[in-house]
Amino acid sequence: MKERLLFILSILLFCSTMQAMESDGYDLVVAQDGSSYYTTVQAAINAVPDYRKEEATRIYIRKGIYKEKIVIATSKERVHLIGEDGVVITYDDCANTHNIFGENKGTSGSSSIYIFGPDFVAENITFENAAGPVGQAVACHVAADRACFRRCRFLGFQDTLYTFGENTREYYEDCYIEGTVDFIFGKATAVFYRCELHSKSTGGYVTAPATPQDCRYGYVFYDCKLTADKDVKSGSVWLSRPWRPYGKAVFIRCDMGPHIHPEAWHNWGNPDNERTAYYAEYQSRGKGGMTERRVSWSHQLENDKDYAIQDVLRGTDNWNPIQ
Repeated sequence: MKERLLFILSILLFCSTMQAMESDGYDLVVAQDGSSYYTTVQAAINAVPDYRKEEATRIYIRKGIYKEKIVIATSKERVHLIGEDGVVITYDDCANTHNIFGENKGTSGSSSIYIFGPDFVAENITFENAAGPVGQAVACHVAADRACFRRCRFLGFQDTLYTFGENTREYYEDCYIEGTVDFIFGKATAVFYRCELHSKSTGGYVTAPATPQDCRYGYVFYDCKLTADKDVKSGSVWLSRPWRPYGKAVFIRCDMGPHIHPEAWHNWGNPDNERTAYYAEYQSRGKGGMTERRVSWSHQLENDKDYAIQDVLRGTDNWNPIQ
């Protein structure tokens, strides 16, 4: 009798959850406290139909700290994660963490979340790697094309945000990204609009693009703010160094704190990179935005006409995440 009653109660809870989701416009709801059918983010993602092409699957995540290592597979297309205030997805692997065979996981294996499914959207979510200052430890590994993040936070130290996907496009709006060494790095073409880029220690590099040679754009930052912890030394942080020879990064109308090195751009110890990498600024401002001492091989743009967001991200399918 008791088991039957529990079964009936679970059915009633499931039905009420489904009704609530429909009224709120969400397809699935995640709640740690058991008030929804799904108590983990990964369980909800696993429930998304494979290769759902017509409509997005909207997943609402109720506030809480979700310690999960999450994978959004290539077959999970058009997944939208919308977080209630206070949602944190976190894990604490690092490059030296061992897998089940006793091998180091490496940089890619350290990530807290992997995003492979195209047309992914995240809103109001914190992605964290909680390993601390222990070397490479990725918070978010983005390999999806047309990935979009709004009002999200990316927390870590070295290698926080891995824009992994070659020939993919990513868009970050009103986001906060923190770290130390190369804390935004990878091959993707990525736009950062009104984001805060926060350096947590003296030294290091904000970005390390690995832009493929045939890509016109790498990283483009618009109206961003570059800040640092109070104890970070003035002039100690570089804007970028090219992880690969043709790395590209452009900062447009960005406010740069005094922690930014006057020369701004580093060749990663290889003078040949000065001939192939493309680093540029337009109307930089702030104590770190004074361009008189920039390296001679960087560029000061006369205008930003070639850098409209929709042009940078257009591709062959006219993707425009700001419509």
